[in-house]
Amino acid sequence: MRRLLFILVSLLAPLWIGAATFEELSFEEKLGQTLVVFVDIDSAEQVRPLIENGKLGGVLIQWGNYSLEQTHKLIEKLQGWAAKSPHKVPLLISIDYEGGTVYTPITLGFDYLPTNMMFSAARDEDSAAAIAYLAGLELKRAGVHINFSPVLDVNSNPNNPIIGVRSFGSKPENVTRMGVSLINGFQAAGILSIVKHFPGHGDTSKDSHYDVPVVKASYQELEKVHLAPFQKAIENGVDGIMTGHVMYPALDAKNIATFSKPILQDLLRHKMGFKGLLVTDSLDMKSATSYCTIAGCAVRSIQSGEEMILLGRYIKPVSVFNQILQEVQQKKLEKQVEQAAKKIFDIKQKMGLLDAQQTIPAPSGKAFQAQLAKISDKAVTLVRDRKKQIPFKPLTGNKKPTVCAVFFAPSRFTDQLMSFSKPFLEKGWQIRSYNAALTPHKKDSERAAQCAKGADLLIVTSLQWADKTNINQKNAINGLIKENKNVIFISTMSPYDIPNYPEANAVLATYGLNRYVLQTAANIILGNIKPQGTLPVQIK
Repeated sequence: MRRLLFILVSLLAPLWIGAATFEELSFEEKLGQTLVVFVDIDSAEQVRPLIENGKLGGVLIQWGNYSLEQTHKLIEKLQGWAAKSPHKVPLLISIDYEGGTVYTPITLGFDYLPTNMMFSAARDEDSAAAIAYLAGLELKRAGVHINFSPVLDVNSNPNNPIIGVRSFGSKPENVTRMGVSLINGFQAAGILSIVKHFPGHGDTSKDSHYDVPVVKASYQELEKVHLAPFQKAIENGVDGIMTGHVMYPALDAKNIATFSKPILQDLLRHKMGFKGLLVTDSLDMKSATSYCTIAGCAVRSIQSGEEMILLGRYIKPVSVFNQILQEVQQKKLEKQVEQAAKKIFDIKQKMGLLDAQQTIPAPSGKAFQAQLAKISDKAVTLVRDRKKQIPFKPLTGNKKPTVCAVFFAPSRFTDQLMSFSKPFLEKGWQIRSYNAALTPHKKDSERAAQCAKGADLLIVTSLQWADKTNINQKNAINGLIKENKNVIFISTMSPYDIPNYPEANAVLATYGLNRYVLQTAANIILGNIKPQGTLPVQIK
């Protein structure tokens, strides 16, 4: 891996020699500086013409099932194309590195990042900042410049279908405190932190990927609850803010935030004093395309004051660029484009991209993993224990106790599940386990029942992304709880699913599914450590 990084630096360093000044760029190149297209290994060739012609300012690396080495090679290839452009302006490489529902270790090769709700449950600002710093170093080593994180949405609506554990919780003070910690950590590592989704996606009951959410809160409520974390982030020098494709009638009755001058200019720029980079959410989302084509949405975003335009993934890049160029010129938006492009160009210059002055940090993987284990021990929460089952004491005489663990989880988490067994094996337990499908069928219930048969302890885990209940999973888990005596239930993602299991006497919440929290949960069950976490949200 070190050899690969040396080769990457050696190849790219001389390519930027002679990169242009901003004034030398054509208007088309300046427009391109404001545009970001989503790519992965399979789709990269589609954006090659734009990159080699200098008409694309950045890319967002989409998650997919490939390794860290493949991520390095993809970024190297993209920057190699940029080095062939007329004025050799490098790309800004961005990523959505949030953890939880947005990220797993197999997606781009980076290690697991705790969910925001997990950070909040641990209540450890120093560890949160340390983890963000160490994660930022790994991103920088890979050639990433921007992380669209953290989420500063206050999840005040339990029925929110998209935010869930992406939020630090339902209390604005917790969101503010933990959000600033992560911002500071990423920035200390040299990564631009772009927070989202202004002015707040936490009180929605619709997913902006598929519909237009409307937040009906008054201005006073928005200011007190949803704007507060963003205001504090601004005061602490956050690099950028991503806007949400959400309607806020109290702020603008006609436009979603992305297209709203009253929200972006009057409120965010003037009243709240934000001077940093203004970024759209992806314009291929239904909440944006309900109003316009992707090209039309890009132009509307520029008109409202957005500076970095995320075009999304499912587009024809060259065609969309030409449409945007034509409409920008028709609407005489050249000045707005110039201003936005200059801000992005200056960011590249400040980060040392134009003269190859970036340094590659040393590996920090071991320190990162140690911090992950530490914060996991502080985050896992004992929600209830009606019959005092935790720590669990088996009554088996001289016989080895047996535990059956049934995990309802997608197969991409399989490699994380094995760590749950370690503390039990170290105490001489016999282990049986079964990874049931996220949406289980009859055979899953049968195999789970077989695993549980005769076990001294049954542990059942759920996985719910946000508000939407998986009925098959709910019925299967409730069946196992009802049919077995000693059961401990673990909610491994959104704690909003806990009310689905009222008969579970002992309940733990981990706010994410990874090897660190699973090992912590096992140690709590065995009495090796005490539970320390606090629920960051209210549940029924």
